[in-house]
Amino acid sequence: MKLNRFTKYLIVFALILLSTTTLSYTTSIRAQEPPQVQTTQPEPNPVVPESIFMSQLPRSARLVDIRTVNPNIRLDIRYATTNNFLKRKLYPISKCALRSSVAQQLGLVQTDLEKIGLGLKVYDCYRPFSVTKQMWQAWPDPRYVANPARGSRHNRGAAIDLTLVDRTGKELEMPTPYDDFTEKAHGDYQGGSAESRKNRQVLKNAMKKHGFIGITTEWWHFDSEDWQKFAILDISLSEIP
Repeated sequence: MKLNRFTKYLIVFALILLSTTTLSYTTSIRAQEPPQVQTTQPEPNPVVPESIFMSQLPRSARLVDIRTVNPNIRLDIRYATTNNFLKRKLYPISKCALRSSVAQQLGLVQTDLEKIGLGLKVYDCYRPFSVTKQMWQAWPDPRYVANPARGSRHNRGAAIDLTLVDRTGKELEMPTPYDDFTEKAHGDYQGGSAESRKNRQVLKNAMKKHGFIGITTEWWHFDSEDWQKFAILDISLSEIP
C-alpha cells in the first residue's frame, strides 16, 4: 500500500515524539534513584590467640602469679566474683598473673610504696581472650572495654588494674570506684575531692617510675611500656602455676 507524502511525515513525527517521551521518562526515573556508591571497608584481620606452653617461652615472658614475686601486693580480683560490671563470675579462680618481667616491675612499685606506708591492691591482671569477647558482647564501648578485633593488653599479660591501700589494707580515696564508666574516671578529671586527685597522682607517679603508662579513660589501668612485644593469649588462669 502506497502512502502519500503527508501520511509519511505524520508517521515520522509520531515516531520522533514517542522516542523523545520515552527518553525523558527514563531520565526522570534515573534521576530519582539514589546514586550507587561503592564502599569497601577493609575488615581487620581477626585476632587469633597464640597457643603455646609457658615452658616454651623465655623466662621473662612466662605468665607468673604475682604472689610468687611480691606477696605483699593485695588482691581483689573482681572478675573471679560477681562484684563487677557484668555481675557474674568470669574467672575460675582469683589470681593475678602477669608476664614475669611485668610482675617484677610491679613488685618494685610495691616496695617503693611501702617506704611511705602505702601499698597496692590489684583488681585485674592477665585476662584470657575469651573473657574479653564476653565483655565486648555485654558492653561494646572501646573507651572502657577492649574490642576483640584488636585484643586487650590484659590479654597479653602486660596490663594491670589496681589502686592504693594504706598499711592496714584499706583503699585510699580515688575519684571513682573501680569500673566506673563515666568521665569521672578519666585521668584528667578535676572534680571530686582534692584528696582523691592527690591519691590518683601518687599512684600514677609510682607506676610511671617503674615503666608503666596510664590511659586517659581509667585511672586504675596501667600498661607495661613494652606490652607490644607480648602475644595475645587465651590460657585459663587455672592453668598458670
